[in-house]
Amino acid sequence: MKPTQALHDLGQSLWLDNITRDLLARGTLGRYIGDLAITGLTSNPTIFDHAIRNADTYDEAIRRKRREGKSGEALFIELALEDLTRAADLFRPVHDATGGMDGWVSLEVSPLLANDTAGSIKRAAELHAQGKRPNLLIKIPGTPAGLPAIEQSIFAGIPINVTLLFSREQYLAAAQAYMRGIGRRLAAGRDPKVASVASLFVSRWDVAVKDKVAPGLRNRLGIAIAQRTYKAYRELLASPAWRKLAAAGAHPQRLLWASTGTKDADASDTLYVEALAAPDTINTIPDKTLLAFADHGRVSGVLPSDGGDAEQVIAEFAAVGVDDAALAAKLQREGAQAFDKSWNELLDCIADKSEALEKVARV
Repeated sequence: MKPTQALHDLGQSLWLDNITRDLLARGTLGRYIGDLAITGLTSNPTIFDHAIRNADTYDEAIRRKRREGKSGEALFIELALEDLTRAADLFRPVHDATGGMDGWVSLEVSPLLANDTAGSIKRAAELHAQGKRPNLLIKIPGTPAGLPAIEQSIFAGIPINVTLLFSREQYLAAAQAYMRGIGRRLAAGRDPKVASVASLFVSRWDVAVKDKVAPGLRNRLGIAIAQRTYKAYRELLASPAWRKLAAAGAHPQRLLWASTGTKDADASDTLYVEALAAPDTINTIPDKTLLAFADHGRVSGVLPSDGGDAEQVIAEFAAVGVDDAALAAKLQREGAQAFDKSWNELLDCIADKSEALEKVARV
């Protein structure tokens, strides 16, 4: 049995953390679905920036949309949705077979709205309507301003991928926002089945402390934070508050492991995939990590539901001056800033390409 199928059988979904037009046109995504048990897909501004900047496969679409008067964010969203709706259609059989628990693709609201609650609510609704697919998740960051936008969007029936979560506390805040939205739907007599995932970023912890700790502590903090969060996730699913919503027909907000490609060249290229094997979760991974795990990965155990040695490991980092609460807040701020930068670079890339293509057309 392939390691990817073993994870699937364990109850963990593997989603691809990538989207390009080539992946679709060449049938690569279809092969990942058929051969490697990929059941969903995530995207972000950085992924789209690389896809558009480093290939000519978007050029004709950019020319056409420019002739239609499109530019900036409006042009990008149309490009993104052309890819994501095709991917959503490939995952639709999985989505239908699992009753909407799996088979999702994700599109992000503008990262520039991370601190704008009203703007995030409005944009999430617009993107959901524009996407016209039942298996399209809209990404909203779990920032302080994002949390009420998540609650309101869930209440409005919009499936949400909560992004940029870095700690147990940030995850629980996102989970409570989701549950409030579902509770409000029930109170209003609406269907409580509105999908959501909560994305915890893992490897960025280890990148942040790599040069601040002894070699023996490297590449251990992100996994410990994930273990701690997984314990909170299992406890929440067993809580009376959640059981009440579940009894009314609500689906759980699934915990998703993000940023699980190995960043340390001296560490295993399947480190985070192997360490984070856990039922009722999702792991979204880049192509390189997916192919490495399919080739030589191992499923040798599952993440302990009681948190394992997480607190002991986190205490070891605290002993050398790593304040995990302060670092979680810092990582979320820096993550939002990095997505802002990628978003602006993406729009600049599209503008530059548009201008270059127009010049060629005039020659």
